[in-house]
Amino acid sequence: MILRAFLLCIVFAAPAAAQNDAAAQARAAVAMLEDAAEKLDAAGGARDRVRALTETILAFETGLASMRTGLRQAAIRESQLSARLEARDGEVGQLLAVLQGMGSTTPKALLHPDGPTGTARAGLLLAELTPALNKRADQLRRDLEDVQTLRTLQTDAEERLRTSLTAVQDARTALNQAIAERTDLPKRFTEDPVSTAILIASTETLDGFASGLSEIVTGENINVETPINIEGQIGALPLPVQSLVLRGMNEADAAGIKRPGLLLAARPRAIVTSPTAATIRYQGPLLDFGNVMILEPRADTLFILAGLETVYGEIGQVLAAGAPIGLMGGPETSGELSTDGDGTGTERSETLYIEVRQDNVPQDPASWFRTDKDG
Repeated sequence: MILRAFLLCIVFAAPAAAQNDAAAQARAAVAMLEDAAEKLDAAGGARDRVRALTETILAFETGLASMRTGLRQAAIRESQLSARLEARDGEVGQLLAVLQGMGSTTPKALLHPDGPTGTARAGLLLAELTPALNKRADQLRRDLEDVQTLRTLQTDAEERLRTSLTAVQDARTALNQAIAERTDLPKRFTEDPVSTAILIASTETLDGFASGLSEIVTGENINVETPINIEGQIGALPLPVQSLVLRGMNEADAAGIKRPGLLLAARPRAIVTSPTAATIRYQGPLLDFGNVMILEPRADTLFILAGLETVYGEIGQVLAAGAPIGLMGGPETSGELSTDGDGTGTERSETLYIEVRQDNVPQDPASWFRTDKDG
């Protein structure tokens, strides 16, 4: 019976790497959010406030995403450790009893029924098992300490999460104001609102609208430089929003409908930026796509982005790479911790549709953009 108790006490000792990884990721996210907060303070006095605020919002979005991931992992690991310790309550008590007995038992109490030989064998066995018992006790103590550490980390990080959500909302408000006050963007041409209205009213497809874009401009300014050559960027362009690819080109949706573009899953209120220098050919509501932004990075090439809630800029303006062009819709994600949907993408409730057209022929956006990571 004593041998069986000893053996029960030394089985299973898991490494602490998992909880350390979760804690490290959460702490790294805190550092990202602190850096973003510093960017927000600096953006208030920056000469180019639009660019500074855009970088600030992107920094917050990256930090918040990492924070939520780290918190979920910490919560899951803490739950696993707690469940393991709870399930092993009996073993813990047994281990403590044995270790306590080892420290207080007198030689007389160790006399074995089989006499001196049995006593000697039991003593040797006890000496061999003592390091393993101590190691197991140390492991259990570390597990308990890790549970406490992870719980403290979650409390601190959740407070940081709520504070950062407020800060990124302030940054978006400041960005809206800065864009409204911006007057320094060059314009390649001026929109003809009447022609635009006629084109929208007479168009039933995206193909038809794209082919008629050249008809809605007047007074082209030849002194404004066209966007740079993007040949070397094709295949390496960043996605316009931090997102995951839901469907590729011509992949059928649940209703069996196929579209010649990418469908991206993005978080609510995520900022959308221009993948490269480009001219705004159109912005506003279109057909059943919601708000649409059509960019022209070079002659006869169009990037069509559909599904934004807010769009920035005016038709004819020339944008730099990374310039903000709008925001996704949806309610702001709350600061409460939840493990629901972890790894499933359900927290990315908004969708952005992207088409690339060359000479009005759809191209596969996957061959233009980096789609192998959360961009």
